[in-house]
Amino acid sequence: MNENIKRLLSGLVYVILLISATIFSQNSFLLLFSFFLIVGIIEFCDLINLKKVIAILVGFAIFSIFSFFKITSLTSLLLIFATLFVSTKLIYFLFSQKKIKLDLISKYVYLIGYIVLPIIILTKIPLVQNVYEPKIIISIFILIWTNDTFAYIVGKSIGKNKLFESISPKKTIEGFVGGIVFSAIAGMLISKFYLQMPIYLWIIAAIIISVFGTIGDLVESKFKRIAGVKDSGTIMPGHGGVLDRLDSVIFVAPFLYFFLQIIQYFFIK
Repeated sequence: MNENIKRLLSGLVYVILLISATIFSQNSFLLLFSFFLIVGIIEFCDLINLKKVIAILVGFAIFSIFSFFKITSLTSLLLIFATLFVSTKLIYFLFSQKKIKLDLISKYVYLIGYIVLPIIILTKIPLVQNVYEPKIIISIFILIWTNDTFAYIVGKSIGKNKLFESISPKKTIEGFVGGIVFSAIAGMLISKFYLQMPIYLWIIAAIIISVFGTIGDLVESKFKRIAGVKDSGTIMPGHGGVLDRLDSVIFVAPFLYFFLQIIQYFFIK
């Protein structure tokens, strides 16, 4: 089968599965992301050379406790700050020129803070006053896909200045800016015609998604470069693994969730 056709078909299956499970019910959404979690843990364990069985048990236990049961505001806050702490460490890891050797504790910190907790937070984002609203998570993925698509198109068309050549040679500053601009436009359209929510909220959300989504993509690229592999896995022909598809959104999740919580607390009554 032609590689482009294979890539198109597997991408289409992924999008249909994601949107269908998200719209159908909260339980189907959680089941899909519990599957993504397990595959993501397996892929990450391969990247950092960590034993899979214990990692899966630990990761799924934490996910089950926090995702399938209601949590208090204090627990939610602790969850956010724990994840943001690891995200900060990952940004340092991305920009550091030093060779960082991960010991066993560090590997589990990254596993939990980079994979498990962000996916948990992602499952909390569509809850508005404890009511499941699938349109929110679909809107986030639309903004992720818009940013990725137009960053590629703009970068391919007029990109000259490399964004982070040592990690991702194809990314350009022009593409990065183009992704932000078109995501902001998509955010305006989503807020007006799909969610009927304040436009400023989804413009800011689009910027957060574009900036931190790009960082998340670069972080995963660095892990793959250190591991000496092109893709995190092979579950999606032509696209790679689950982490290759979710690297942006899982890194964005804690920053976006924190922003939405602030907006909900101070501005939306």
